[in-house]
Amino acid sequence: MTTVAFTPDTEARFAVARHVADAVLFEGYVLYPYRASAAKNRLRWQFGVLVPPSWSAAAEEHDFQLTECLMEPRTGAELALEVRFLCAQRRTVEELRGDGAFAPTGELRLPDRVLVAWDEGVEERVTLVVPVAELRGDGLALPFTRPAAEETEEVTAADGRVLGRLVRRREEISGTVRISAAELDGPYRVERLSVTVENTNTWAAEPDTDRHAALPYSLVATHTLLRLDGGAFLSMTDPPEWARGAVAACRNLHTWPVLAGEPGRDDLMLSSPIILEDHPAIAPESPGALYDATEIDEILALRTAALTDEEKREARGTDARAAAVIELADTMPPEVLERLHGAVRSLQSVTGTPKPNGNILEPETPWWDPGGDTGVDPGNDHVLVDGRAVRAGSRVVLRPRLRRTDAQDLFLDGCSAMVEAVLHDVDGGVHIAVTVEDDPGADIRREQGRFLYFQPDEVEALEDM
Repeated sequence: MTTVAFTPDTEARFAVARHVADAVLFEGYVLYPYRASAAKNRLRWQFGVLVPPSWSAAAEEHDFQLTECLMEPRTGAELALEVRFLCAQRRTVEELRGDGAFAPTGELRLPDRVLVAWDEGVEERVTLVVPVAELRGDGLALPFTRPAAEETEEVTAADGRVLGRLVRRREEISGTVRISAAELDGPYRVERLSVTVENTNTWAAEPDTDRHAALPYSLVATHTLLRLDGGAFLSMTDPPEWARGAVAACRNLHTWPVLAGEPGRDDLMLSSPIILEDHPAIAPESPGALYDATEIDEILALRTAALTDEEKREARGTDARAAAVIELADTMPPEVLERLHGAVRSLQSVTGTPKPNGNILEPETPWWDPGGDTGVDPGNDHVLVDGRAVRAGSRVVLRPRLRRTDAQDLFLDGCSAMVEAVLHDVDGGVHIAVTVEDDPGADIRREQGRFLYFQPDEVEALEDM
């Protein structure tokens, strides 16, 4: 039995973690410009791929993941586990010939999409609920199998005529989840939980087998969700001081566990093949999955909306998820796009109060208002350099220092420059904004306020002004 029903409470807790786990499951699934013909979409499935053992021996990919983390279960505690992965379902395209037979074709062109061969990702999961007490000692092993399958889908024209069909084939997938717990020595009641997910497929790879042939027998984007009903997990990233030695002794191979769910709760763990921090979250501004890294939603939405009609047709025919991205970009309201432009969160936890929805914090008062700070005047402030007052209008020689500069600044060593402003930051640092003399773009920099910045020990004063 490889699938059990969770209690409503456990299902609700896993639903919180799946919001981020879905991003792990489909990260890089299809990349901008969301077309099968794009070079970046010809080498897919980069994260959490567990290949068959016969092919792992000849490749630099793995047939297992090992997760070890620490937990503090209470008496009678239960552990719920959900292993999630994708199966690569191979889709081919066939057209209907004049003799009534179907024949493979490179593409099938329709008014709204262009259908081509493609590997679709079919989501699978293996679930388990077990008392923690039963995991001690040898633990348990849970084998699972997903049978091979084939299905067809007719492709019709607007008038109902059959134009061709899509043929989808899945190979048999098999694996084993091994899980155990061991109480650690010491004054604290803490246990090490070990979870191994392995591909046990018996498919035999030929000596010249390539990755494309191995993928249908692989577990793709494999990751594990854990929920402790009665007790807590310890952070593997920032453990309490007393647990640091035990955390360092844990082995995590090809995956890494982090606390999941809301900050402040410790009953959920996500073991991901992508490096994450504790309590990872999708930005509330994100309008939907774009599969190409959530931190660049704005540029992806703009670039996708700018695709040509022909490019969008091909993307819609590539995959249902790619078609959804095109639809999202084409129908995104301006106010949603504006929301993607940026958000500052680093100061909100200390300066703001949460709105009723708990997502957006608004400061009651600005943490610093440069317009209201009479002690700051960049146009008239000065700083002493070798005993001389340097302010806006002063001329200096630039002497960038190796320890805190880049190659571009080093090219300016010895150049004379005009000081445009002297700025003091909130940490007490002083920065001298300059434009380089004889720079033909100096006027443009001055109009836009795009200056070069140096510290007082990186300039020499030429004269008093």
